[in-house]
Amino acid sequence: MPARLPSWVWVTGLTAGAVAAVVVLAVQADRGPHPAPTAAASPTPRATASPSPSASPAPTGVPDDSGTGRRIVYSVDRHRVWLIDASDASRRTFSVWPGTVAPDPGSYTVSLRKEGPITGSDGVKIQNILYFGVKSGVNLAFSNALDGASPPPAATQTTGGIRLRTADGTALWAFGTTGTKVTVVE
Repeated sequence: MPARLPSWVWVTGLTAGAVAAVVVLAVQADRGPHPAPTAAASPTPRATASPSPSASPAPTGVPDDSGTGRRIVYSVDRHRVWLIDASDASRRTFSVWPGTVAPDPGSYTVSLRKEGPITGSDGVKIQNILYFGVKSGVNLAFSNALDGASPPPAATQTTGGIRLRTADGTALWAFGTTGTKVTVVE
């Protein structure tokens, strides 16, 4: 009968494999497209259901009132997200399509992550969902559509989902672990 390996060998091997997988995913996320600080896409107005946002000048820097340390910054007025590392450097920024319920300015944390796919409140299949708050009984979360589409007009729907492009959703998913700080600014 072959010798049995002690449990600590299995645990060590599995842990090393998990750490290697996380490192590979982080490197892949960091190699993704990084918008130039002077030009990027902004969301299409909510009145249309365009599959891609229109181009317009992007804000150049992280909002001054967004705090310090590793965090996700969401500007309600600019429809933009920044991923900020522990040294306060912006690792990535991108435009988003907001839901009809905007979070109030303040500090939140990622409270729950669901990889998906699930059906969003607008009937679209979504993935990479990061929940960070509730307002008026509506969940506030970042997500991207499985098919990469922008959200349809939501004039009669109440949605707290902040929709991202697929590549941005993947990068946010890798960055925003449970407990990650989310700062919402105007």
